[in-house]
Order: sequence, then structure tokens, then C-alpha cells
Amino acid sequence: MDFSIASYSFHRLLRDGRQDMFRYIQDCKDLGCAWLDPWNGHLEPLIAESEALKAAGALTETFSAAGLAYVAQVRAAADAAGLPFACLAVDGAHLYDPVPQQRRVLRAAAYRWLEVAVRLGAAQLRIDTGGTEDLPAEQFDIIVEGYHDLIARARPHHLHIVLENHWGASRRAANVVRILQAVPALGLLFDSNNFIPEEQEASWHLCAPFARAVHIKTFAFDADGNDPTVDIPQVVRLLVQHGYQGCWGIESVPRDGDEYGAVTKTMALIRRALATA
Repeated sequence: MDFSIASYSFHRLLRDGRQDMFRYIQDCKDLGCAWLDPWNGHLEPLIAESEALKAAGALTETFSAAGLAYVAQVRAAADAAGLPFACLAVDGAHLYDPVPQQRRVLRAAAYRWLEVAVRLGAAQLRIDTGGTEDLPAEQFDIIVEGYHDLIARARPHHLHIVLENHWGASRRAANVVRILQAVPALGLLFDSNNFIPEEQEASWHLCAPFARAVHIKTFAFDADGNDPTVDIPQVVRLLVQHGYQGCWGIESVPRDGDEYGAVTKTMALIRRALATA
């Protein structure tokens, strides 16, 4: 089985200056990962540049020469470690915003990150839906158009666009399925936790058949190494039953703050769950 670690699992280390993108790559190698699974927050120079462009209302579709040189350095470090990029998860480039001009600014940001994903050789790029949980027709149409647009841009580069049940409209599983059915070339990054809480188990059943990548999310561990807050073995069983054969992505957000410890415990938990799935 192959593992990856969503770099958000280390967001506190990043915040405290104890990890950057290059340390993340080395940590993934040391922890036995087969793939890299970065969140764009770890690409700090690019985040700073993109946020400045968005604040200025710029429609620039590519990063600066300095930004692209940084991307080349990241790619070189990953190549040296022998780790390919799985999914680049992007915040701050979602498809729906109620203000048309802001939608154009966000679309330009999505184009910038698409180029980064291509330059990194990533297999997938996660772009969020935006919108609201009730997902009225206007939002739905804009989101669907946006994914069609990004897929057309990504296709020549063999880059797969995926949505994640993350926030906004995508927290409701029925919305996720509705969008996926409207955009057949779109994939799902299945997160085990981000559904509406009271709909979580039903959402697992509804969305597991569409999973093309996963983030198995953990929060705490008991003495037996299980997370008492969520039934991870059930999630794993459902994914396996529906034919999921991809990389097992870990996105641990430990309440005790031990980010390295949570990653290794989650990896062990997934191994046990797969052994009985």
C-alpha cells in the first residue's frame, strides 16, 4: 500500500518555522511515503505572491520569474528524494464568489496554481467549489462551468482536476455528487471528515464510489491506537468495497499538537483497517 501525507498535517510546524516545503519533502521520505501531497500553504513564497495579486485585483495568470524559479527548486528537491507529487490542494482559488469581478480574480489564481501543478508534475489539482450548502442554480452553473474550464486547460498536461468535500457547497454530499455527475471528467478527493457532521456516515456511503484520492483525517488516539472520534476502519472498508485502489492520503490534525506522532499513528491505523477490510 502507498501512503502520502497531506502537508496540512504539519501546518503548526510550518507556522512555528520548524518546517518548510523542503523539510516536508524530506519528512515524507523519512516516514516512508510513496507520494507527496502538498497543501499550497506550504509553498509560502507563492502564497504571498498570489495573495498580493488577489488583493490588487490582478488577473495575472502566471507567477513571477522568481516564483517559478522557486517551483523549479521544489521540483528538484522532490526528484532528488524520489517522490512524485500526487495532489496539489489549493486554497484561495475557489470557483464561486457572489461578486463577478472577484470570480475573475479567483479564476486567475486557479490558472496560476494549475501552472504550478504542471511544473511540479502533479497527478491531481484540487480546486474548491466555493458557494453555499443550499447550492442554488446560479452557483451550480458557475461551479460547473469553472470545472469544465479548468479541465480543458489541464487535459493537455495529463493533470486531473478534483474537488474535495471541504467547505461551502461541497460540505453536503448530495452537492458533491450533483457536481460530479454534471462534470464526468472531474474527480473527488474524498475527505473522511469535512461533510456536514450530522450527515457524515450517510455521506461516506454516497461519496465513496467517486473517490479518486483520499484524505483520512484523524484527531486523537486511544491506548489501542484507534481514533475514538471517528470510525476510520468503516471509512476504509467502504472505500475498498467501492474499488478504491489509490494512495492512502493522511491528513491528521491532532488535538494534542503532536503532528509527527499523529501521522505515524494514522498510518498504523490505516494498515490495520486494510488488513481486515
